[in-house]
Amino acid sequence: MHDMLVRLYALPGLNDAVASCTRQGVTIRRPLAPENPVVVDWVRAHFPTSAAEVETTLRRVPISCFIAVRAERLLGFACYDATCPNFFGPEAVISEERGQGIGRALLLAALHAQREQGYAYAVIGGVGPAEFYAKTVGAIPIPGSTPGIYAGMLPRPSNIQ
Repeated sequence: MHDMLVRLYALPGLNDAVASCTRQGVTIRRPLAPENPVVVDWVRAHFPTSAAEVETTLRRVPISCFIAVRAERLLGFACYDATCPNFFGPEAVISEERGQGIGRALLLAALHAQREQGYAYAVIGGVGPAEFYAKTVGAIPIPGSTPGIYAGMLPRPSNIQ
């Protein structure tokens, strides 16, 4: 999986994406500190390989994670500055909620937050859905970025998902 580069000074607007979610009863926001254990437990249950990075973002001030919530139910998350400064990710939305613009709103919320911190570019590390990132925010592949920052990571034990 390669990395991708996003020009933060050329992002699509955030308001329309958030408004679309609001019409569906979905709120895009940063979690409050007291919610951190709930968020980490949910991520560990649904997206276990992202739990450590999400936990890292919840310790930052401001929290560098956004969540999507409908009727007190967590639907997805998007983080930045988890593995490295200026990196976007991880991001995920539960399968039954995909295709409704929630991932787009989460992505844009996080990237706009990075731009507000003064970054001109963001790196999407170890991209999964490259077409989604290219289409949504004009992300382009970074040549020679496989395995990038993730080279030499300790292997996950076989008894851990």
